[in-house]
Amino acid sequence: MTDSKGERGDPHERHAARRRRSTLALLAFTAGATVANIYLLQPLLAVVAREFRTTARAAGLVSMLTQVGYGSGMFFLVPLGDVLERRRLMLALLGAATLALLLAGAAPTLPLLALASLVVGAASVVPQLAVPLAAHLALPEERGQAVGTVMGGLLVGILLARTVSGFLGAHLGWRAVYVIAAGFMVALAAALRLFLPRSEPGEALPYPALLRSIFTLLREEPVLREASLLGACGFAAFSVFWSTLAFFLEARLGLGADVAGLFGVLGAGGALAAPLLGRLADRTSPRANAGLMLAVALAGFGAFALAGGHLAGLVVGVLLLDVGIQGAHVSNLARVHARRPEARSRMNTVYMVTYFVGGALGTAVGTWAWTSFGWAGVCAAGAGFILAALARWSLGARAAAAPAAAPGR
Repeated sequence: MTDSKGERGDPHERHAARRRRSTLALLAFTAGATVANIYLLQPLLAVVAREFRTTARAAGLVSMLTQVGYGSGMFFLVPLGDVLERRRLMLALLGAATLALLLAGAAPTLPLLALASLVVGAASVVPQLAVPLAAHLALPEERGQAVGTVMGGLLVGILLARTVSGFLGAHLGWRAVYVIAAGFMVALAAALRLFLPRSEPGEALPYPALLRSIFTLLREEPVLREASLLGACGFAAFSVFWSTLAFFLEARLGLGADVAGLFGVLGAGGALAAPLLGRLADRTSPRANAGLMLAVALAGFGAFALAGGHLAGLVVGVLLLDVGIQGAHVSNLARVHARRPEARSRMNTVYMVTYFVGGALGTAVGTWAWTSFGWAGVCAAGAGFILAALARWSLGARAAAAPAAAPGR
């Protein structure tokens, strides 16, 4: 965060500014490390399928359950941030994630791994509590920067999780990946307990009313509905690719999980570009920018289809896909957070639950497309989700361009 003139002149203000920056850095790291839990399995799917002597489709369903758990946690647990003290809630979730990760690492059967993965996903919603907490702790003029920084940490965690998981899985075994992740959760919990300030909840609604209000927002906000649909389709396409890349590399090129994980380094470019893409959305129209970024992602699937067995084509496709999907995601969030300031956390819940339901659907469709039609089926499925999003975007373009359009459209 930038320092104001008062902060530069007053020692107390300088100390407070340093404290805010360190807290923000801790929240960003926590968001990235925790959300990584739900992507640990993706570059290891082929290895897990071999160990349990099961099909690629069955292994892919375990990965899907992790995302289903994450979506469930966002709906049922994240709204509790409005009625419970956030630090205590985050520590409880990190404890649950630690136990579930250890269970996954020791799972003797695929069904037990699936159950543990479901709990891992539900307990890993800490980033969705960190984002509103960062906004709460920041000065009003620094709130957007604070939220963007934590979101950047989350996006980097999503992408680099595959790199680290693939590398460790190839050299230490897939079970070691879960044990190491559990150790990270313990370290994060200790850091949050020591350095994260307590924060009082700012919402007086009881829990049942809080959940009911989510559906009210969905019914009353057409911008929220459209942005959520675009985000879900985009993340579904994203998951179609990433949930099948390990199978493609092993079957077509004879490459292992470590190489599949290295593609996450390329994908991190999209996450690092998120602040720039957000500024682009601010200077133009967030809705128009979302459509443009979806077209970029569609070009990524074109590169995958043309790549065949060439790594260069895959590299180009990954860059296009990640920049496109992250750009559309940032633009959608800009639209959502321009609406109903008094209900931003619940608006965020609607958008993010829909987003990760799309990811779970994309994972399931991707593994089905791979086992049924091979790489051509994967490319067609991913492109189909993007085309569905662009079709919905096109239907609303005329209304969104009208002079009377509401802010955020």
